[in-house]
Amino acid sequence: MRRYTIQTTIEELMAMFALDRVGHANLTPNYNVAPTQTVPAIIAEDGERVLAELRWGLIPFWAKDEKVGFKMINARAESVAAKPAYRNLIKRRRAVIPADGFYEWKKEKEGKQPFRFVLKSGEPFGFAGLWDEWRGPDGPVRSCTIITTTPNSLVADIHDRMPVMLPDEAVGRWLDQAVEDADELKGLLVPYDADRMRRYPVSREVGSVRNTGAELIQEVALNSK
Repeated sequence: MRRYTIQTTIEELMAMFALDRVGHANLTPNYNVAPTQTVPAIIAEDGERVLAELRWGLIPFWAKDEKVGFKMINARAESVAAKPAYRNLIKRRRAVIPADGFYEWKKEKEGKQPFRFVLKSGEPFGFAGLWDEWRGPDGPVRSCTIITTTPNSLVADIHDRMPVMLPDEAVGRWLDQAVEDADELKGLLVPYDADRMRRYPVSREVGSVRNTGAELIQEVALNSK
């Protein structure tokens, strides 16, 4: 998953995720969130839920170069507890990345057709993520990766992966710093209930990161260019 949308206010996120404080996060609507951009994320610090800003594309603390982040946009749920870059983070540095939709592309004869996936309720939700802090030449950089899993029935004919969307009852466990059991945490990284979601085709303009307007989330007729 490489593109998503977030148009939720800080006030809405504070209520939805029971935030204790807002860090240096600056939240403005983004209809085409892309890798390497700074994104809002909820992390746990000193027992509090904090809204922070993280760069999308994980740079492990031991990385020699920040370019590694381009390859660590997503982490697979099946191996997240075993890979060196993630196995310590899943115990101590978990994040929830707020969103209200995500895009995937379906191969058609006329080219790739993008679809937007949302909750039927229209409410925002949170992706399961991991974060780390890298000490670069210009100072510390906090970054994150979004965890993906096998697709549910709504996504399966378009893509073989989907982001882990945490239901409300799983958010607390994911952010609870007292929970460190990898098997228990991996049990939360499952496909979201397809019956609570819907999808619709959107403009192919979403394929370019230069396009960021609200028109990107408008439904279009299939095969629309």
